[in-house]
Amino acid sequence: MSDSFDVIVIGSGPGGYVCAIRAAQLGLKVACVEKRPTLGGTCLNIGCIPSKALLQSSQEFEKTGHSLKDHGVMVDSVKLDLVRMQARKNEVVNANTKGVEFLFRKNKVTWLKGTGRIAAPGTVDVDGTPYTAKSIVIATGSESVPLPGVAVDEERIVTSTGGLELPIVPRHLVVIGAGYIGLELGSVWHRLGAEVTIVEFLDRIVPGMDSEIASAFQRILQKQGLKFRLGMKVSQAATTADGVTLTMQPVKGGAAETIIADVVLVSVGRRPYTDGLGLQQVGVELDDRQRVKVDASYATNVSGIYAIGDAIAGPMLAHKAEDEGVAVAEILAGQVGHVNYGAIPGVVYTWPEVASVGRTEEELKAGRVAYSIGKFPFTANSRARAMGDTDGFVKILAEKSTDRLLGAHVLGPDAGTLIAELTTAIEFGASAEDVARICHAHPTLSEAVKEAALAAGGRAIHI
Repeated sequence: MSDSFDVIVIGSGPGGYVCAIRAAQLGLKVACVEKRPTLGGTCLNIGCIPSKALLQSSQEFEKTGHSLKDHGVMVDSVKLDLVRMQARKNEVVNANTKGVEFLFRKNKVTWLKGTGRIAAPGTVDVDGTPYTAKSIVIATGSESVPLPGVAVDEERIVTSTGGLELPIVPRHLVVIGAGYIGLELGSVWHRLGAEVTIVEFLDRIVPGMDSEIASAFQRILQKQGLKFRLGMKVSQAATTADGVTLTMQPVKGGAAETIIADVVLVSVGRRPYTDGLGLQQVGVELDDRQRVKVDASYATNVSGIYAIGDAIAGPMLAHKAEDEGVAVAEILAGQVGHVNYGAIPGVVYTWPEVASVGRTEEELKAGRVAYSIGKFPFTANSRARAMGDTDGFVKILAEKSTDRLLGAHVLGPDAGTLIAELTTAIEFGASAEDVARICHAHPTLSEAVKEAALAAGGRAIHI
């Protein structure tokens, strides 16, 4: 194997492997460094993919035991086989990681197995073996943010990694953090029978999401049985053979409280994984949050070194990293790469799902942008009624003077799929009327999108 490449990508997560494949498609000689025994990074191995497998399986379990009777489907006894459910999750993960390995072979991307470190501009050391490259791309992703006073052991006190591997359903799971990951994993274990309490430092869930959507989302989750303690700061965790005792205190002042759990999931955010890369030694600049500083072309201040994904500023989303991977690969091949950060959707894969793209109503108010609102509830959508999934609504925000779509937010069944149409509309600068005039098949959930777009102009038909 040659030790010289056009591009070496450090990290094989969604940003890294997509970057490597796209660069190879463009005729560059590419290697990708990965220290895990499997490709795919956090997302495919211990993040997005296994969590979605458990979300789907737990939803099927919950539906069979509770809501199928509403459809006239009677099941006498529903039993949980958690061992099989976990095994299926692992099968899904294995299929995906093997798929990336196949794509590397197909596109002639060399997998450098081991831990990568930038020894000098143009040189990557992989477990003691040096490799040279004209360009180096940092795509090392992120890791869970630790919480002072709460020591993770991945058994009683777990991150999302341990939260995906619990061998039994806990009687009481306490989730610290009401963001995407915490709510998703909390939903998984609640569906399987755990009592779940969400503890959040802020006075609301899913920070950064449109507040109207977030409030409605919380009400739905509470109706499902999840409990919330908002505005609470966790200061200490004491582990015993029987469980974990958390000490917490109201952020706005008040007496300390304790809460006892079988398992505690720490989900207070993620931080760039850049330790051990040798960035300080080669002079790569980081910002105050330890993210790699890059310019519009994803180049660092050191010639020939680039960075993408969770390692740089922006939402820590796999699809954002993928788009950046494609963009930097095309730039390195002499083309023009671009990512529209105003059109990157975010999805919470609970049920109902929550999906957003573009700006929130709070952001528009802060920017003093005049806007119109169009909303349509799933209770008025014929397909949602037929499905028995009528919680939530579609919310569209359009510029008052031009009707240009500025933001879109969906709380409801299959929101993650529905948001794609609205993301496309924002990407191409469409107006709310443009969306409203598209013929949507009947009866479909997507008609709620059309009706919300009509409502932005004051002419919804079905409400």
